[in-house]
Amino acid sequence: MKQMQITSMKQFMNQLLVADTFESFLLQEAVISTACTFHIDGHVNQEFFGSDGDSSEKDTYEFRPWGKVKGLCFDLIKGKRTPLFFRFVLHLMPDKAAALLEKENCDVEPSEVKALVLNIRYDGSKATLTTGTALNSFHLSKMPDAIWDKALRKFLDGKGIAYEELD
Repeated sequence: MKQMQITSMKQFMNQLLVADTFESFLLQEAVISTACTFHIDGHVNQEFFGSDGDSSEKDTYEFRPWGKVKGLCFDLIKGKRTPLFFRFVLHLMPDKAAALLEKENCDVEPSEVKALVLNIRYDGSKATLTTGTALNSFHLSKMPDAIWDKALRKFLDGKGIAYEELD
């Protein structure tokens, strides 16, 4: 688990809420506090899509893709005043997580890794990113954590997102 503090908020917020930078993530949860506090549960309600035979709209993931909800989050955040607080819990899409772990020869089977998690927390003045790994069962290995931490740093560097690592 690593923590990184964003050093350029305006640029980061553009990458998060406008650009397609985080399209490979799913939203587990969002909490946005402005004039009131909004809670978004990212679990997909499959029954919403009905059984009319059109499966093109049906999501194949447990959580809603970030690209399909970031506009709503942007609408809640935008305005003259900065939010008091927000938190997003994102998961790397399962197929991308499995491919990353396989590519890095992880000693834990990808099927044992429930999620590679990115927590984004803004406290009114700064944003902090925290990595996490959710496993389906207990493992002594910290290799999935190390792989995810390294991959996220590489991702942020590749996208030009400025940050500093916290201890």
